[in-house]
Amino acid sequence: MKITAKKPLIGSWTLLLLLFATVAVAQASDPLPSWNAGNTKQAILAFVEKVTTLGSPDFVPPAERIATFDNDGTLWPSHPMYTQLAFALDRVKALSPEHPEWKTKQPFKAVLDNDLEALAAAGEKGMAELVMVSHTGMSTAEFEAIVTDWLEKARHPRFKRRYTDLAYQPMLELLSFLRANGFKTYIVSGGGVEFMRPWTEKVYGVPPEQVVGSTIKSKYEIRDGKPVLMRLPQIDFIDDKTGKPVGINTFIGRRPFAAFGNSAGDREMLEWTRAGSGARLMMLVFHDDAKREYAYGPANGLPDTKFGAFPQSLMDEAKKKGWVVISMKKDWKVVFSPAKR
Repeated sequence: MKITAKKPLIGSWTLLLLLFATVAVAQASDPLPSWNAGNTKQAILAFVEKVTTLGSPDFVPPAERIATFDNDGTLWPSHPMYTQLAFALDRVKALSPEHPEWKTKQPFKAVLDNDLEALAAAGEKGMAELVMVSHTGMSTAEFEAIVTDWLEKARHPRFKRRYTDLAYQPMLELLSFLRANGFKTYIVSGGGVEFMRPWTEKVYGVPPEQVVGSTIKSKYEIRDGKPVLMRLPQIDFIDDKTGKPVGINTFIGRRPFAAFGNSAGDREMLEWTRAGSGARLMMLVFHDDAKREYAYGPANGLPDTKFGAFPQSLMDEAKKKGWVVISMKKDWKVVFSPAKR
């Protein structure tokens, strides 16, 4: 008896497997799956193609492919306050039993009373005081251990997840995509460099030597027969606004071909990047998604904010200079990766 069904059956399965393989290849070929199709995603893809294609007039040698990223508000949330400020407030509360005078002295009283209005009124001077008492008087190794322990235990007040679990999924994909195309990715942030370095490699894939941030002075000492670096209550360098190009030049030594920020504090970094020759990519993350994250700032028609200000003037400047504004609401399919079970 002839069996005629076998041959077509094998052909059908082969066809089905080919279809699945085609779908898998198509999915793998999209390096930015969490980005919606549109001008913003296309701007990234087109830029990378131009600077990495041999023979292109905009080709950039791998050694010169530098991309810089702000951290707060660009790679993870900066609301309701900067993560490092939340750390400083918790540290002040933990240290308060040793400082009874803080109960009546600002800005410490505001911290202990959970008075955010009084804390905001303390301004930059008050914030600096909080940082000095909560970030100094210990070795760099001790500070790293304190930061690591806090990040493991602390939870974001809205999302109830560890801060390090709240890296923006689309930006993680962008970091990986750039590195896969020969870029060296740096963090250039106003945050403290030694607050960021303990965890940026694990969270973003950015090693500590590629993190540029604000610093306080440190001093070499011998303690118990061993060398240590002690953190002193003195500001050394502020890596924000005009400080960002200075930090890039000092610690990286090459002008970026791509720069990513989210606020007025990143304006000078984007200007510095744009001033270079050849193809450049300057992008700003715009927080306009109150449902999935936050919406704030004058460019949203909302009151100004102390954290990650995005004034209308920055939006106007972006349009004028060809900087790409990333709409969190329109350009991102998801904001965060799924919660880990």
